[in-house]
Amino acid sequence: MTGAGAAEDPRRRTPRTDAVLADPAVAAAAERLGRARTKAVVTAVLDACRRGEVAPEDVVGAVRDALPAGASSLRPVINATGVVVHTNLGRAPLSAAAVEALAAAAGTTDVELDLATGSRGRRGAGALAALAAAVPDAGDVHVVNNGAAALALATSALAHVADGPGREVVVARGEMVEIGDGFRVPDLVESAGARLREVGTTNRVHARDYADALGERTAFVLKVHPSNFRVEGFTSSVAVDELATLAAARGVPLVVDIGSGLLAPHPRLPEEPDAATVLRAGADLVTASGDKLLGGPQAGLLLGRAELVHRLRRHPLARALRVDKLTLAALEATLSGPATPVATALDAEPGELLARAERLAAAINAAIDSAVNPAVAAAPEPAQEPASGAPRRRSAEAVRSQAAVGGGGAPGVVLPSAAVALDARLAGPLRAGRVPVLGRVHEGRLLLDLVAVPAEQDDALLAAVLAALGAAGPDLPGAVPGAGRPTDGTR
Repeated sequence: MTGAGAAEDPRRRTPRTDAVLADPAVAAAAERLGRARTKAVVTAVLDACRRGEVAPEDVVGAVRDALPAGASSLRPVINATGVVVHTNLGRAPLSAAAVEALAAAAGTTDVELDLATGSRGRRGAGALAALAAAVPDAGDVHVVNNGAAALALATSALAHVADGPGREVVVARGEMVEIGDGFRVPDLVESAGARLREVGTTNRVHARDYADALGERTAFVLKVHPSNFRVEGFTSSVAVDELATLAAARGVPLVVDIGSGLLAPHPRLPEEPDAATVLRAGADLVTASGDKLLGGPQAGLLLGRAELVHRLRRHPLARALRVDKLTLAALEATLSGPATPVATALDAEPGELLARAERLAAAINAAIDSAVNPAVAAAPEPAQEPASGAPRRRSAEAVRSQAAVGGGGAPGVVLPSAAVALDARLAGPLRAGRVPVLGRVHEGRLLLDLVAVPAEQDDALLAAVLAALGAAGPDLPGAVPGAGRPTDGTR
């Protein structure tokens, strides 16, 4: 191509990198995200422009759209799945108090310093004191970085032998569970240097099975809460108190992994083990997670006999598994602060959830009516649909629903809830929105369950639905023209 044709080539009009970086919105993003990351986005868009995929006059807008909202790739998501503790969504959302404490601890802090004396203090003393106060039945407590680490530390400290085969951990065959991502309890126990001694069968285990397995090589008896599955029918297991009596008579500790982190009994979860009850029943050591039913940050909790906890704390592996200051701050605020979002969700009243769903559905339908026919929105609602025609199609409907605890806790427990039912084709646009919303498709409809959505997020949820209706296009019933993603030039 020569002459005038070459001058018309849009690639020759591709903006310079420095000109794009000088745009006020892009420059502000560079301050927020860092120049290197921002420049990488600019370079990618300019390359697309040279390939003819982006018009030169659209480059700056494309860069603005491509820039992430924050320095982290993790994005806040509205959890409308009806699963309170959703593993893929980061498990427990932190309380406002925990978030505030975490932010305060992000700078220089006295995590391991006694300000009164100026000397070294006990690391995370406040969080440990709060945990001990929450479970008075524990002689001592310790915190590591997750639930699996808590069990690994207990196993290594009590069963590992440096110059020979590890000691035995006695566990029921039906409790050797596998949880998410292929993680298996027996693999963890063996990797920590112990030998497994399986007792019973998949569906039944008796006290005599444990008694026959205990011997000189026994390090401890392990009881694991199955968490995310149930065995029903012809089954039997040994209660903690009976197992504790047997273990004490043989002089071996009983370690109970309760998994979900419930510290005290909960009326809606009567079958879920809790730390206080298990310790009172005679367990020597309890391990649990901090980011499930407790509603705190990811952490592994160890509670029990002071002598055992001291051994674990002084074990070399404890240093490798110790928690950072951010976790300690969030954990302390979770334990000593107001009710967590998880606790609020578990205690939610179905009637209140249904009332919220009705308000949201009405607002969605009103927005649809207003966009399609402004006169309809201004007119009073008719007492009944006209007999001469079909009922006016509604896009949103408030329905009763059934929610789940999640996070491996309380399998089979149904939490009465309420949801906004929408066209299932909105699932994709809602996930792709500026504030992603994750619901669940049930019987051909998308349900936005409110049990795990705080009431203060209702406005954001409404805005996300209206934006998704706009982005879905005219083929979707109830689509709202012009209700797509905001175009204010910011992200």
